[in-house]
Amino acid sequence: MRTKAAREAWRTIFDLLIRGEAHNRFTEAAAALGVSPGVLKGLFHIEPGQGIPMRDLADHWRCDASYVTSVTDMLEERGMARRWPHPTDRRVKMIVLTEAGVAARERAFDLLYDPPAAFGALTGAEQRQLRDLLAKVAAADDRVSSSRAASSA
Repeated sequence: MRTKAAREAWRTIFDLLIRGEAHNRFTEAAAALGVSPGVLKGLFHIEPGQGIPMRDLADHWRCDASYVTSVTDMLEERGMARRWPHPTDRRVKMIVLTEAGVAARERAFDLLYDPPAAFGALTGAEQRQLRDLLAKVAAADDRVSSSRAASSA
């Protein structure tokens, strides 16, 4: 059920991400890795140890396949990914992270997961409560919970 309180909570989360300290984090993480934000986004959508068909990325991002090709080209140029034939359909190309790509992905997440200073406004108990409540929300979101399950496997 979407209540006024739920809308206000989401608005606060959204404002923290878009207007708060975290706003520039994505761009800063991309710069730290020497890639564009689009290339960094590509790293986040390729699970280590698994390939993803290039067409699936285009569908997920709702973009032209040529954009995925350019992101893949940039990842390959930096040694972070490679194209690999699909195991059952030789017409399909998969994108697979290299060891360098996995390391870059982990470094970017490490930079992005550092909490903003505003979390200091909460006590330790409040931070744990917030963590637990947000984990409950994330578990109810199929896209987030399946992504977390894949990355912890």
